Amino acid sequence: MAKNKEQDELSKDFLKWLEEEDPFGLDEEIKIIIFKCLRCEKEDEVPEYVVDEFHYDLIEDEEVEVVCPFCNVTMRRVRKDPSE
Repeated sequence: MAKNKEQDELSKDFLKWLEEEDPFGLDEEIKIIIFKCLRCEKEDEVPEYVVDEFHYDLIEDEEVEVVCPFCNVTMRRVRKDPSE
């Protein structure tokens, strides 16, 4: 019986920790980057964490490109500010 009580206390402590700490980042806002197709000019939203994964395979000053889900042509990041 003592083990069950101890296990219940551990479970309560764990659940309390989950509520307070957000260890998995579930409450974080996901940043979105807009990409525009070179052919059909449609725009698509891509989460920043996905774009960051592509940076590992790029050489210096190379831009991330994704494939348009509408026409399968290259999409490039939309730049609102020319200095970006």
